Amino acid sequence: MAFSSSQPPYLSPVIPFSGKIQGGLQDGLKITVNGTVLYCNGTRFAVNFHSGYSDNDIAFHFNPRFEEGGYVVCNTKQNGCWGPEERKMHMPFQIGNPFELCFLVDSWDFKSTGIWPVNSAPVTQTVIHTVQSTPGQLFPNPITPPMVYPTTTYPMPFFTSILGGLYPSKNIFVSGTILPTAQRFHINLRSGSDIAFHLNPRFDENIVVRNTQINSSWGSEERSLSRKMPFARGQSFSVLITCEGYGFKVAVDGQHLLEYCHRLKNLPAINNLEVGGDVQLTHVQT
Repeated sequence: MAFSSSQPPYLSPVIPFSGKIQGGLQDGLKITVNGTVLYCNGTRFAVNFHSGYSDNDIAFHFNPRFEEGGYVVCNTKQNGCWGPEERKMHMPFQIGNPFELCFLVDSWDFKSTGIWPVNSAPVTQTVIHTVQSTPGQLFPNPITPPMVYPTTTYPMPFFTSILGGLYPSKNIFVSGTILPTAQRFHINLRSGSDIAFHLNPRFDENIVVRNTQINSSWGSEERSLSRKMPFARGQSFSVLITCEGYGFKVAVDGQHLLEYCHRLKNLPAINNLEVGGDVQLTHVQT
C-alpha cells in the first residue's frame, strides 16, 4: 500500500498555529513540518499533538530549547498535568536556519524520522503536511513547492524531468518498497545521455555502488560505506539526495549514508531523474 489518504498541506500559517489532522493519528501517519527558527521568538519552539481543543491534553510535546548548549524535550500532558520529561541532549536545529522535520506515528510511539537543516537562504514560509502511508517511509517537503507525483502506481523504469536542473541545496526525494526477490535497483541523475550520479544498491553483492557515466563509459566505482547496507529486500525505503556545490549528499531513511563528489560540473544541465530495477515506487519529489 502506498497512499491510503492525504490532506492538503497548510501553507504559511500564522504562528502560533493550530490545525486539524483529518482522521486523527493513525499507525503509519507521517506529519512533516517545514519552517525557519527565528531569532526574535525567544529560545524555544514546540510542536504539539493535542487531544481535543484545549491545552489540557497533549499526546506528544516536541520542544527544542536553545538553552544550556541546546537540547530537545519530549513529554505528554494529561488533565492539565505534565508527565516526566524525556530530554535528548542534542540540538539538530540552528537559530536563523530553515529545517525539515518529519514525525512517524505507530501504535507504540512517536518517532522523529528525519530532521534536516535546509542549506538555503532563510525563509519565512512554513509548510505542514500530513500523509497516511506504509510505516517506514519518509516524506520531506522542500521549502519551495516541488514537483510531486502523488500516485499509487509508477511506471517502471520511471523517468521525469528536474525543472531548472540541479543547484546547491536542491533536494531529490524517492521512496518505495524493495521487491522480496530484488537483485538491484538504481537512481540516476542524468545530463542528456550522460549519468551524472548513479546510485545502485546491489543485493546480490550487499553493497551500494556509486558511479558516473560519460559518453557511454563508466568511471571508477565507489563502494565503501561508513555503515552497513541500509536497504533490505521486502522493506520500504526513502532516499534523500541533496546537491551541494562540491557533490551529492545521500541520506537513507533519515540517516546520512554517503557523499559523492561531482564528476559532471554543469549542475543546471543535470535535469532528469531515472529510477529502475527491482522496486515499486510510492513517492517522488524533484
